[in-house]
This record gives sequence, C-alpha cells and structure tokens, in this order.
Amino acid sequence: MTPTPASARSLSAPRIAVDVMGGDGGLEAVLGGVERALRADRSLRFLLVGDEAAIASRLERMSLPAGSATILHAADSIAGDEKPSQALRRARTTSMGLAINAVKDGSADAALSGGNTGALMAMSKLALRTMPGIDRPALTALLPTLGSHDCVMLDLGANTECDAQNLVQFAVMGAAYARTVLGLKKPRVKLLNIGTEELKGTGELKEAAALLREATYLHLTFDGFTEGDQLSRGKVDVVVTDGFSGNIALKTAEGTARFVTDLLRRAFTSSLRSKAGFALSKPALHMLKVHLDPNNHNGAVFLGLNGLVVKSHGGANTKGVANAIAVAARMVRGDIVNQVVSDLDEFRAHAFAVSE
Repeated sequence: MTPTPASARSLSAPRIAVDVMGGDGGLEAVLGGVERALRADRSLRFLLVGDEAAIASRLERMSLPAGSATILHAADSIAGDEKPSQALRRARTTSMGLAINAVKDGSADAALSGGNTGALMAMSKLALRTMPGIDRPALTALLPTLGSHDCVMLDLGANTECDAQNLVQFAVMGAAYARTVLGLKKPRVKLLNIGTEELKGTGELKEAAALLREATYLHLTFDGFTEGDQLSRGKVDVVVTDGFSGNIALKTAEGTARFVTDLLRRAFTSSLRSKAGFALSKPALHMLKVHLDPNNHNGAVFLGLNGLVVKSHGGANTKGVANAIAVAARMVRGDIVNQVVSDLDEFRAHAFAVSE
C-alpha cells in the first residue's frame, strides 16, 4: 500500500512512521504503545517500519482500527552501541533510516524511534537537513515541575559544545515548542548556569544572555539565569543549555527520581508499622509515582530540522511509547516546524536590520 503524501493529508490526522525495531523493549513494547495510543486517539495513522513478518504476526493479535496502520519492511536495524558513522552507511536498509526517510519524502508527518540516539541524530540531520538560520538541531523534552505545567528543556544531548548563537537559536526553538505544547503566549526563558548573578558563567552564556535581553521582539520573555536545583520549581517555562550540561542534568534528575522512589519503597517495607503507614499513604504515593515516572514524560523532539523526529526513551514501556507518540501528534497538529521557521525568520530579519 502506497502511503499518502503528507501535503495531501490533514494535520488533524497525523501519520507517524515508527521504527518498530528500535528500543530495549523490542517489537512488543513498541507495538503495544501503538495500540495504546490508538485507543486514546483513533485519528492517528501509522507507518510501521521493521521486519514485516514479525510485525504482521503481532498485528494479528491486536485490535487496531481498520486502515490505521501499514507496514514498510526493513531488513535490518541499528544496534544500540553502533557508531553514528557506521549507522549512516546503512540508513537506506534499516528501520530507523527508512522511518526518517518517510518524513523526508512526505509519506509521514513525523518519525519516532527508541533506538540509538547518536545514530538517530546523525541520520535525521543528513536526511532532513537543518533549517535556514539553525546551525545545530537540539534535543528537546518536557520535565515535570511543581508548577501548573511542565518545563521545556534543550539541548539534552545532541551538542556537547555550543556557542552563544547556538544558545540563542535554542531559546527561539524552545519558546516555539512551549507555545505549541504548553499553550503559553510568551514563555519565560532562562539559561542554565552555575549561579543567577550576571557575572557568573562562561563567556558563551554571558554573550547569549546579552543577545536575548536585546531581542525584546521575540515571542518569549528572557528571565536571566537559573541553577540546576530550580529546574523542578515551576518558575521557568524554557531552560536553555548545551547538550553536555543538559544531558547530565536530565540523567541526574531521573536518577534522583528513582532514588526517592526506591528509598520510599524500602522505608515502607521495613516493619509492620511502616507497612500500615504505607496503606494510609498509598493515594499520595501513587500521585508521586505518576509524577516521577519517566514513561509519563517520554518523547524528546529534535528541533531545528526540516522535518519532525521524536526520540523515545530506549527503556520505555508501552505507556512510555504511547506518550512519545502523543508528543509527535501534538507537534504535527501544532505545526511546530513552521512555527520555528516563522520565529527564526523574524529573528534574522531584526538581526539584519540592526547590522545595517
């Protein structure tokens, strides 16, 4: 079956190319996530990329709506430890590469994979190219907070070193993401730093802060610096950093969440009195578990490309995969790519006018 070109379809019914062979949970977790996503949103359409026989066998045991999924056979997949340079040479035969190519040729609105992050970034950048005005794409995701909504953070690992212009571009893209996903008209943006004082931080951070303070025409409110311990407080909408610092901050937050969860479990099973206390505290602990579960916040987006690619956590379960699919669908419906293009055009126009 030949997929319908994206230009001929409505964005209200997103078509997502899914790398079925990517992720630690394998085909069962990915297709289970697809089934779960369709139960929540029957308008979704899928291009399932991977071993055709294995996918078809699993689909026979699933209750998907008629016409909701088609299969694109891929004879190979990318290993989790494979070098990006090696993966690039096999882009045309692997499930990851073919899923990304479906976005390039217009047969899908977004690609999703839980596979090798480095390979996914390299393949996406080669196939889709960066937008005009963007030097490097950024990996972007939502972090849970104590505020009324989650916090957008980028870059989370795509670029280990960034200059001031990269950080400003990330701020523009992150603000567009926050407007699309969180419905914020003018998101509060901060740069991650070792202190909130203007004199602290690297030269790149100080320069980026100066540029953002002057860019009052942007659809964001620049609010200076923030420290790592404030990320979850709900006092910022978009946190901008380089991929090295961002990835460490993200992994530290995830590790802390697991530590707290495991510590509470150990505490509540240490004695009969503790077990009684657990029974009384169960509703509150359930809320805590929901808030800290990374599967409830799964789905990072590569912003800055001429197409939409979503990275699912490699260890995501069916719920996590379904949430990543929901992120992809929101990005398609919010037309995030064109939102970023429009903001970048405005940024470049003002920068050019100032330089004259």
